[in-house]
Amino acid sequence: MAENEHWMLLEGDGQGRAATPHRARFESVGSCLPERRVTTEEFMASTRHNTRIDLERLTGIRERRMAVEGEDSMTLALGAAEDCLAHSRYDADDLDVVINCSITRDTDGLRQQYEPPLSLDIKRAIGADDALSFDLSNACAGMLTGVFLLNDMIRLGDVERGLVVSGEYISHLARNAADQVHNILSKQLASLTLGDAGAAVIVERAPEGSEGISLAGFTTIAEHSRLCLAYPSDSAPGASMFTKSQALQRAAIADTGPLLAEILAASGLNLDEIDFLIPHQTSVRAIKKGVAQLREHFGGAPRETVITVDRFGNTASTTHFVALRDLLSSGSLKPDDRVMLVALASGLEIGFVIFTPGELVDRYPPEDTEGGDDGHDD
Repeated sequence: MAENEHWMLLEGDGQGRAATPHRARFESVGSCLPERRVTTEEFMASTRHNTRIDLERLTGIRERRMAVEGEDSMTLALGAAEDCLAHSRYDADDLDVVINCSITRDTDGLRQQYEPPLSLDIKRAIGADDALSFDLSNACAGMLTGVFLLNDMIRLGDVERGLVVSGEYISHLARNAADQVHNILSKQLASLTLGDAGAAVIVERAPEGSEGISLAGFTTIAEHSRLCLAYPSDSAPGASMFTKSQALQRAAIADTGPLLAEILAASGLNLDEIDFLIPHQTSVRAIKKGVAQLREHFGGAPRETVITVDRFGNTASTTHFVALRDLLSSGSLKPDDRVMLVALASGLEIGFVIFTPGELVDRYPPEDTEGGDDGHDD
């Protein structure tokens, strides 16, 4: 196991280290999607150069949501937090901690806010005035990193419940890339897949004997840290992101298999015992290729893979919980299903959260999902 690897297991690790006294579980999930839908065809028509790129065929993304004037990281995070609380047994003043995990910290348009931290503004806006609050950022693994930390705090008995939230206003990276991309080899090509969204999740101490999060763990493979970098744009408002997409995908696929084998062994599971896999939503093609390679490596695969990137685009740190909120609304998730969330983030950061939803599904009566399909790939 890598030196910087850190797996958090509930029931001890078989090496004499005792289990922690509590288990954590997801209590409610929320999302906030801008009303504005932009199809890939419409978006690519806005590019400055004649790229001849068929982005929809290349990525499988039909449309994405893009913020309009008055929407930003703060409003998307706040909307997601309010949706999460609307499906929760708790009020905001019951929360012990609020963790904001946004990559973007945009307020009032494109003003980056670092002090005071967005978590402070979010907790005050929702009425969680007495909660501990802090911001963290870990690229597209941000929300799962927040869950990882909060899971640990709950298991150790430091807190009883908290909110992990993120608002990603990243469409300015896509707009700036649309002015710069000339062809399929451009390092800004991946920016054309981005969409805006907010997501939130309440994690609570589970009653004794109930199901919940059975494993949460992350590792960083820093040798790949320069495969995706972002800078303030020198030609337009906002930022520009430069990604060596194929190299990043190769590194992620190569390193995920061995790490996944370790966590499956640690949790006593086979891959085909996972009912739903929710990966980071980069592109339909990348997700399907990754699952095919896992099937080849392990001789089996999760029963279903959840894909929402075709309807929402890549929404960075919020993708897993936007997808989970969508899955809950579809009525497909059952209380005893086993779900695996997989983070593959620039850095290279690889993370896993395995959980059983239990009572979570009861708070989301089935409704029509966005886009008219169930978003699952068998």
